[in-house]
Amino acid sequence: MTIKKIIETYIPMTETAFYILLSLSEPRHGYGIIKHVEEITEGRLILGSGTIYGTLKKLQRDHIVTVYADELRKTIYEISDLGKQLMNHEIERLKELHTNALKYEEEFK
Repeated sequence: MTIKKIIETYIPMTETAFYILLSLSEPRHGYGIIKHVEEITEGRLILGSGTIYGTLKKLQRDHIVTVYADELRKTIYEISDLGKQLMNHEIERLKELHTNALKYEEEFK
């Protein structure tokens, strides 16, 4: 898939996909992703194994993550260059959302 098609497919990104990819700032196995997401969201988001592995399978199919086995034969997930491009687009979108939310938040108090 081209980056244009990936962007059309994934943006706006689900919170689950966003945090899975964010946690792949370094290669991790599935349980490591679950624990990292729980940690960075301070326990607000706890991903179930069905959710995470279903999302990872889709991300792998679309070449957003790659998979390999480590010396202990655990499956390790790593974000691909295409995945990094996708994250850059989503982060820019979220920055715009944040800027506009701050600009108008007083209107809703």
